[in-house]
Amino acid sequence: MNEHEVAILGVGMHPWGKWGRNFVEYGVHAIQAALDDAGLAWTDVEFVAGGDTVRNGYPGYVSGATFAQAMGFTGIPISSSYAACATGAQALESARTRILAGMCDVALVVGADTTPKGFLAPAKGERQLDPDWLRFRLLGATNPTYFGLYARRRMELFGATPADFARVKVKNSRHGLHNPNARYRKEVTEEEVLASPLVSDPLHLLEICATSDGGAALVLTSMDYARRHASDFVRVAGVSTVTPTYPNALIDMPNFATDSAAGLAAPDRGFKDSIAVAAYEQAGIGPEDLDLAEVYDLSTALELDWYENIGLCKPGEAEKLLNDGATTLGGRVPVNPSGGLASFGEAVPAQAIAQVCELTWQLRGQATERQVEGARVGVTVNQGLFGHGSSVVVRK
Repeated sequence: MNEHEVAILGVGMHPWGKWGRNFVEYGVHAIQAALDDAGLAWTDVEFVAGGDTVRNGYPGYVSGATFAQAMGFTGIPISSSYAACATGAQALESARTRILAGMCDVALVVGADTTPKGFLAPAKGERQLDPDWLRFRLLGATNPTYFGLYARRRMELFGATPADFARVKVKNSRHGLHNPNARYRKEVTEEEVLASPLVSDPLHLLEICATSDGGAALVLTSMDYARRHASDFVRVAGVSTVTPTYPNALIDMPNFATDSAAGLAAPDRGFKDSIAVAAYEQAGIGPEDLDLAEVYDLSTALELDWYENIGLCKPGEAEKLLNDGATTLGGRVPVNPSGGLASFGEAVPAQAIAQVCELTWQLRGQATERQVEGARVGVTVNQGLFGHGSSVVVRK
């Protein structure tokens, strides 16, 4: 055990979909499921870390208090975090830090979202100092625009093909078929992917994640508390919430220009490459120790990028890793055994938490037909708008 570890005693999710209800309902459902899984009551919780949603009114901006009120105020302290797609990791880090500081033994992490139809848009109004608003107003650049640019980058640098991207979707649809919380539980073929409408060249509709409703929650405890209440549990061994290092010479949403590396050399390790490394260092592991990974496949091409960013292979080798079967169930390091965003869609404040839920079920051996045999160490990774890193190492 290292000094950074906390235990995961309970996990819970509300199934992803387009339910059209208040996001609080999804969060409460996930909280109750996580508490039941931990064998604890709401009154046992000493701290709540909520992941904010910016689309659901003021209650979404103060999610910690919103969920505490929905469950019944008990006077406990709370926090509310927003870091775009990395929101769940920020909330998890708040809870972990509280436990490691000795200020509580039992903390709840929760995030939930109700999303609009179509792509995620910036906040309304004339927002000329808001880079997110500017990229829509000046360029009309939705998220899929960037996904297409990243895909084109892989094609130019590494020779990736549309067929490579399509095979990522095929793999993840096969995994998600067995996940009761997934929104899309239908296996697709490479031909079906490539025949779906072109959205952002070279990416097709089935290669870009949807926006979804959903919720996820974790019950974290100190190691001493876990030993008193459970005979077997998994642990959070490392959490990364890093930011980029100047100059950031690779384009990042929502920006449409990079930092110049003319006067100052780019760092040895780029932002996306640095995210999982920080979690590995805390956990005392390396990518060679991984049994599985949950990565943020906003598009099929971005999943291939993540293979390299988390150290599963060298730059330019992701396509070979995929095509050799290394990242599918039964392969060397299955990636997105949950089905990933390809099967879930994006419920922003819940997503990083949901990734940890999946690792927990996998390491417990509870993932049924999508189980990774003998899984003992896993990593999650994603990236939030405006330079928010997110990675969690979970181990037995």
